[in-house]
Amino acid sequence: MLDKVEKIREKTGVSYEDAKAALEAANGDVLDALVLLENQGKIEKPDVQVYSTGEKKDGSEELHEAVKAYEEDKSGSFRNTSKRFFAWCKKWVNKGMENFFVVNRNGEEMISLPVLALVILLVIAFWVIITLLIVGLFFGCKYSFRGDITKKVDINSACDKAAEAAEAVKNEFTKK
Repeated sequence: MLDKVEKIREKTGVSYEDAKAALEAANGDVLDALVLLENQGKIEKPDVQVYSTGEKKDGSEELHEAVKAYEEDKSGSFRNTSKRFFAWCKKWVNKGMENFFVVNRNGEEMISLPVLALVILLVIAFWVIITLLIVGLFFGCKYSFRGDITKKVDINSACDKAAEAAEAVKNEFTKK
């Protein structure tokens, strides 16, 4: 019991007599004794900040401004999203114009067109372009890419493997 009285006295600064009386009234419960001392006015109640999601009653405009800013951001989110989408599109269009798809035959460059043009052609006439690319492989065309795309992805080795595979198939047919 002496330990509890000492603990209450250290925490609150009340006399031993007040701490003992509060502890006895609280049946030995330290927390109840502290509450009793607070209610008697012998110790100060701790300064507690209360947070609420409700509206402030003191006339403060802070909450109204926060709600207004949230609503503006919410209504402007489509605008912000569309701006980000168009910026993303612009970035990829620029990359498509900086990188080139190159067709070589017998060591000479036949065609060099931006990757964006190749993508557009593939979207418009996928099967025609794919067929032309495959037929081109059998007529000795080799495909490669030029630009920053080759630094990040080794796509030219895949193009070389496709050319080698077409050459092997062609040789297989000519042997028979």
